[in-house]
Amino acid sequence: MATITRDSAEAAYDVKDLGLAEAGRRRTEWAERSMQVLRQVKERFTKEKPFTGLRMSACLHVTAETANLMITLKAGGADVALCASNPLSTQDDVAAHMVKDHGIKVFAIKGEDNETYYEHIRAAIAHGPDITMDDGADVVGALHMIALGRLDDLPPAVRKWVEGLDAQARKALLDKVIGSTEETTTGVIRLKAMAKEGILRFPVISVNDSFTKHLFDNRYGTGQSTIDGIIRATNLLLAGSTFVVAGYGWCGRGVASRARGLGANVIVTEIDPLKGLEAVMDGYRVMTMEDAAPIGDIFCTLTGNISVLRGEHFSAMKDGAVISNSGHFNVEIDIEALAKLAGGKKREVRPFVEEYVIGKKRVFLLGEGRLINLAAAEGHPASVMDMSFANQSLGAEYLVKERKSLSNEVHRVPEAVDREIARLKLQAMGSNVDILTAQQQKYLASWDMGT
Repeated sequence: MATITRDSAEAAYDVKDLGLAEAGRRRTEWAERSMQVLRQVKERFTKEKPFTGLRMSACLHVTAETANLMITLKAGGADVALCASNPLSTQDDVAAHMVKDHGIKVFAIKGEDNETYYEHIRAAIAHGPDITMDDGADVVGALHMIALGRLDDLPPAVRKWVEGLDAQARKALLDKVIGSTEETTTGVIRLKAMAKEGILRFPVISVNDSFTKHLFDNRYGTGQSTIDGIIRATNLLLAGSTFVVAGYGWCGRGVASRARGLGANVIVTEIDPLKGLEAVMDGYRVMTMEDAAPIGDIFCTLTGNISVLRGEHFSAMKDGAVISNSGHFNVEIDIEALAKLAGGKKREVRPFVEEYVIGKKRVFLLGEGRLINLAAAEGHPASVMDMSFANQSLGAEYLVKERKSLSNEVHRVPEAVDREIARLKLQAMGSNVDILTAQQQKYLASWDMGT
């Protein structure tokens, strides 16, 4: 486990090397150039300080784009701590830059083992947040496990720390929280399940439900960055290949579109007949994974579900098949079944590419089954994260303003805020939209004006 650098009673940070900070600063500044909406939010936050006196703990992918979000929150008066939401998604130079140049408490190292990963989540919780920001609901989930007394369900690093707290301190951890924001589909699914069970103890803003998030980040961001990660890891030619996309949500739509744009023959697998029908009408072949497994060259899962690619699929795949995941957690590919079929015949053949030998054929797993767009590439382009992180920052501000009126459920960012983000982004891209005339507004609001 990495050594935590401590100030007084609690960790100040845990990053790979503060000497990387200068490279991280340049990378963060480069990303900021394409984040014009967040820049405007930061300018207002600097003047108004909406988070003065509040602590925030964020569990997000530690990238240059995230750095700009953290800097924006700090400009708004927040005391910020950040840990990684995936062991392979951290940009170490950016983490160093946030610590050294901005005094942000960062706990993240690319390639950290599970023990260190959860020690970092513990550090974020120990920050004592008033607001949390999640990408997968790990922090919110841990806080609720503590509140429910389900300590056996906590990771060892978190459980050991909690066991050292008295009952009052444990209670205070959750009682202090105003609310949370959630970035991704997987986290929203978990949080809505908690709300349905009646155990969610504070309001959550679903950034993922904002149109300016899922219509753009999920489709264009995931689409481009996933293909980027697969190509960087393998250097394979997509043109002429058979590319299997598991899941036709917004992320799957984006990957399918980009793979086809590069000349791949795309197959979509789905469990929802409506989405399957949409994929057919979008021009893709739709079939079961059982039928796709023997003919696919490259597979990518984007479902948010468990064991989408399983033992029977690996057994049916052709020699040289490449399997990857761009869903949030590394559960979509049954890696344990893959390892069992290979009987220990496994080796790394390139960075982020592991070869499993099953009989006389080879199956190649990318990025340990984790998010390939962050494991082997740099994640979403800054331009699209500009909108997502504008939603994050404004969602947190909405929580602070409306904390007394929001129920303990999953809420979306107000539609007016969503549309304003879209307007600002469009304007930043040099485009604009028409404004309704008074006559048009009256017509749309009436029922008796005729045709």
